[in-house]
Amino acid sequence: MIDRSLPAKAPELPGLLEPLVRNGVDFVLIGGMAGIARGSSYPSYDLDIAYAHNPVNIVRLVATLREIGVRLRGAPPDLPFPLEERTIENGANFTFETPFGDFDILAHVDGIRSYEELVAASTSEEVWGLTVRVASIDHLIAMKRAANRTKDKLMLEDYLVIADEQRLEEEGRD
Repeated sequence: MIDRSLPAKAPELPGLLEPLVRNGVDFVLIGGMAGIARGSSYPSYDLDIAYAHNPVNIVRLVATLREIGVRLRGAPPDLPFPLEERTIENGANFTFETPFGDFDILAHVDGIRSYEELVAASTSEEVWGLTVRVASIDHLIAMKRAANRTKDKLMLEDYLVIADEQRLEEEGRD
């Protein structure tokens, strides 16, 4: 469960997660918030999800993005961005600003072979009162290794400790 004492710049998770869940969007929580859900103490200042890139899910996702009120992050305000199924179908990864905080949606995640693999290893967890799929610690490790930025290297060390602790805990139960 995610600690409610997140930094002031953290996204307002319910405002982003609740519409995704209510609209039946097929997604997995990834990134820093997934790390927090897995036990990391590193703060996160945006919400990242991986989503199923299929026609039915894209329809649900676009309706949800409209409801949330997304805008392309870092783009000039006058840049046209048609938020429609075709746009999402022709793209894959998008970074948005929302009234609830920054929100990234990824159909292709570095370090992960497929969305199906990500889903298969994820678990359902309660995050701010909502049940969502959260990426496994092993997949979070793979994502951080693939990103290879300074901040990711630091988080990777934390995730490796968490993974070791989980394995020791599982061995103790056997």
